[in-house]
Amino acid sequence: MRGAKSAKWVAGAIVVALAATACGGGDDSAGDDMNKGKADPNGIVTAQLSEPQNPLQPANAKESQGSRVLRTIFAGLVDYEPGTGKLEYVNAESVTPNDDSSEWTVKLKPGWKFHDGTPVTAKSYVDSWNWSANIKNNQTNSSWFSDIVGFEDVHPEKGDPKSDKMSGLKVVDDNTFTIKLTQPVSYFAYKLGYDVWAPLPEAFFKDPKAFGEKPVGNGPYKFVSWEHNKLIKVRKFADYKGPNTAKNGGIDFKNYTTADAAYSDLRSDNVDWIEQVPTTALTSYKTDLGDRAIDEPYSAVQSIIPAFYTKQFKDIDPKVVQGLSMAIDRQTITKTVLQGTRTPADSYVAPGVLGYKKGALGDIVKFDPAQAKKLIQEGGGVPGNKLSIQYNADQDHKPWVDAVCNSIRKSTGVECTGDPKPTFQADLDARDNEQVKSMYRGGWVLDYPVNSNFMRDLYGSAAAGNTSGYSNKEFDKLSSEADKASSIDETVKLYQQAEQLLAKDMPAIPLWFYKVNSGQSKNILGKIEYGQDGDPIFESIQVKQK
Repeated sequence: MRGAKSAKWVAGAIVVALAATACGGGDDSAGDDMNKGKADPNGIVTAQLSEPQNPLQPANAKESQGSRVLRTIFAGLVDYEPGTGKLEYVNAESVTPNDDSSEWTVKLKPGWKFHDGTPVTAKSYVDSWNWSANIKNNQTNSSWFSDIVGFEDVHPEKGDPKSDKMSGLKVVDDNTFTIKLTQPVSYFAYKLGYDVWAPLPEAFFKDPKAFGEKPVGNGPYKFVSWEHNKLIKVRKFADYKGPNTAKNGGIDFKNYTTADAAYSDLRSDNVDWIEQVPTTALTSYKTDLGDRAIDEPYSAVQSIIPAFYTKQFKDIDPKVVQGLSMAIDRQTITKTVLQGTRTPADSYVAPGVLGYKKGALGDIVKFDPAQAKKLIQEGGGVPGNKLSIQYNADQDHKPWVDAVCNSIRKSTGVECTGDPKPTFQADLDARDNEQVKSMYRGGWVLDYPVNSNFMRDLYGSAAAGNTSGYSNKEFDKLSSEADKASSIDETVKLYQQAEQLLAKDMPAIPLWFYKVNSGQSKNILGKIEYGQDGDPIFESIQVKQK
């Protein structure tokens, strides 16, 4: 998210271990004098994007593509400082807890305006959160508001809402509002950096559906147009009051259906940034691009996840999933198929996040075919002795999915195949509609740099990120106890205990930690700066004068 943020499904006082500025490699001659020339303050950046899954509403994007656009259009209360993860205020002047962190007072910086000229007020936030939490509005991230008193009144488990307002939200004056939580949450201020907490203008409530096609925000860029499956345009907002004013004139987000097509355009300078170099170019891209190549870790983990609502996995013994995990030769796959661009995962939590503990999962993520076969047999076997892994084919996942399947097949005799969906949108829709046949690829990048984001927000029974049907009351209870802890340090320790519970129950099989393996075009002045979520800090990008 502009600095460190943005956990969600992908196609990053707390100090985070990762630097945000990426380093390049390869032949210097291919860099084309990146630092020479003058910046064009009106220059347009072109960037890769897949079609967002949902309309562009702040609480309706738990995937990276829609979120990438929303983060340019909206500015929230807080963000995270690049390189450290330290909380920094954006639209907020202060976010202050009471003694036990069960009530929070937010004061806004005065004078902010939406792109339509209307003021950003305390009511803009309270109305936005109330609408987004309401079950009638079907927002994919509505569960993010569940900590607030009165959430159950607007989002009951069954039936219609009793109210259209959460009683825990109170407007004090134009620039002040309060938040009362159902229990203390020591790290609540860090959660406020996620897209879901953005304000909405009064115009939104007149026609939310139309707004999703043409959003009006308060961020460094204003929305211009959306040509579905082709192009989204945003342009610099001249009256933006935040600390991250755009150094370019805007962004054209171009849709690509394959990673190879995007990389070809990058090499031809027809696009300025791509999300990921295709597997076919991993051995050559540093030579191709020189200093314009990017190879940097960020806070994200790739997993394969059982669909626990299916007949195959509904009553599965966790030993079976543990066995499948130990059947995967992560070291060989990351070194050969992925050319050293990933690091084998040893935790459910990504490095650079507070609470990441090296080796947290122990032997469960180590390659041991004999033990893998033994555990699967002890657990009653894989029903049907076959499984499939769903993935989106518009990114280059097929090579590693095939490699994982080959490893499982050779180690255990369990048949395994890939199940491609044509686009990330189709992949996500299948997950949300409980149409996954067996297992699916899951890539999760931080929303905020605390280990709870990789556990409660992904494996909690009611979490928006939980699309597998996994549920464990003991884990939910331990998560609640962790949130109520008196300090962030204590919260983190309790979540580390919760991770050991997950290691026994296996809601997912972590594979490896991500890196940004990307590049930039010759049109860009200087090195692109990256956030801990692996995305460029778009407003800091400078375009060379022609």
